[in-house]
Amino acid sequence: MIDFSNVDLLIVGAGFYGATIAERVANQLQKNVLLIDRRSHIGGNAYSEFDSETGIEVHRYGAHLFHTPNETVWTYLNRFTGFTDYKHRVYSTYRDQVYSMPINLGTISQFFNRRLSPDQARALIADQAAEMAGRNPANLEEKAISLIGRPLYEAFIRGYTAKQWQTDPRDLPEHIITRLPVRYTFDNRYFNDKYEGLPIDGYTAIFERMLKHPKIDIALGVDFFSLKSSLPPDLPVVYTGPIDRYFDYSEGELGWRTIDFEKETLNTGDFQGMAVMNYADETVPYTRILEFRHFNPERSYQNEKTVVVREYSRSAKRADEPYYPIDTRQDKEVFLRYRERAEAETNVHFGGRLGTYRYLDMHQAIGAALKAFESRIVPHFTEGRTVGGEK
Repeated sequence: MIDFSNVDLLIVGAGFYGATIAERVANQLQKNVLLIDRRSHIGGNAYSEFDSETGIEVHRYGAHLFHTPNETVWTYLNRFTGFTDYKHRVYSTYRDQVYSMPINLGTISQFFNRRLSPDQARALIADQAAEMAGRNPANLEEKAISLIGRPLYEAFIRGYTAKQWQTDPRDLPEHIITRLPVRYTFDNRYFNDKYEGLPIDGYTAIFERMLKHPKIDIALGVDFFSLKSSLPPDLPVVYTGPIDRYFDYSEGELGWRTIDFEKETLNTGDFQGMAVMNYADETVPYTRILEFRHFNPERSYQNEKTVVVREYSRSAKRADEPYYPIDTRQDKEVFLRYRERAEAETNVHFGGRLGTYRYLDMHQAIGAALKAFESRIVPHFTEGRTVGGEK
């Protein structure tokens, strides 16, 4: 039984959003924080661990690549870790050929089997995208065709997206595809952000340092909903779990995508020569293979074995871990009803990817938490304002 008598703020979820607010409240406001998580570890989906057999750091919930254009977030996180100079690059297999991703001048030249100048490539893609001329894209498929034309879309985007989201691309919002840049140079760096790298000591070490404060208590393996009915009525809560679960699915279930991970240790020093290989063919059941040794080439890992993880994406059921909001038109309607109900919860602040039903990269979750701390949490403790309930 948890004693709430000395708790000033309850935070549900030990990922980046919850950990950032916990760290700020303890260090800046000197208030007592109780951070709970139903999992057995801190770090949320960013949790990493060193494989006992190989010594290789593995991201348990899929590859996490830190990048940000936000200097405030970068400066903040550097209080808890240094970063390597890792620059993320991805390749994709389509019909047994390997292409560089995101789509760039090298990809286009290789796919169409001829050397193209930037102007020639632009003209070719413009011609292939002409079917969307004068039309505003209404879904992911139309947006992709408007950017790269139908041949490249059908090769690299359609099958991969259908597998990744378990949804027809024509039923997905167009904004999803804007996360994948298209370049008319040979630059194959995946992210454009100014700041990029991987934490020198791994992700879990970041959370350990963030949460190492005498005013932060951590309770793991604790389900918030087993405590909800017994919470003191005036205890403010930061909730980062699924918003539909908080309201017991009373307005309907939101669509989430989950991932199944198939981990394998292989008797080779190098399986695929890179950290991430996508598989664009719909006939291949997994979306990509991760080989974790390549995220940290600066480390002196042994060369006898390697760890790979295959990712299988599917729609989530209630018992599954929800990773990404699918965000169809129907989902948007359901979420608006939940948001209206959340605004009536004056003592609860909903945050993070699951609590706001938004796709958030790690740096976005940290940035949002820093803003929420200033706009919601500080005024609560200094002015008596509610932590939630305001638009």
